Amino acid sequence: MLKKSVADALNKQVNAELYSAYLYLSMSAYCETIPLKGFAKWLRVQAQEEQTHASKIYDYIIQAGGTIKLTAIDAPKTTWKSVQEVFEEVYAHEQKVTGMINGLMDLAIKEKDSATQTLLAWFVKEQVEEEANASEILAQVKTSGSAGGQLSNLDHKLSKRE
Repeated sequence: MLKKSVADALNKQVNAELYSAYLYLSMSAYCETIPLKGFAKWLRVQAQEEQTHASKIYDYIIQAGGTIKLTAIDAPKTTWKSVQEVFEEVYAHEQKVTGMINGLMDLAIKEKDSATQTLLAWFVKEQVEEEANASEILAQVKTSGSAGGQLSNLDHKLSKRE
């Protein structure tokens, strides 16, 4: 049975993961309008991945005997100045999520909850990948600057994400 403190924190993370999905879906919609359809596709796939993360925690809470407590999801912003600003926010958001996951791991260690630590170890590893991907794309966007051809090539590359 999950301790209340751990269950509450995990429920909060489910909300955060769903917010991440909502944010990336909003970013995808923005990229559709500028139009950078490859960036839009990458972000839409990212939104789906965040929903999977939320489901993974949701399922764990239930399996561990906890209670699901869904709360309202804040509305994300809908416009950005550029695709560079989008990916600056993606990278900053992933860093924030990493901090949240690390905080959950600290709590699970404090509560001597080995099962939750095992779940969270997967997320710790996942966040290393998430930050690296966001950082790499941001660096490529910055390098391409206003060079339309380079940005177009990056857009094409991102359209291949499945």
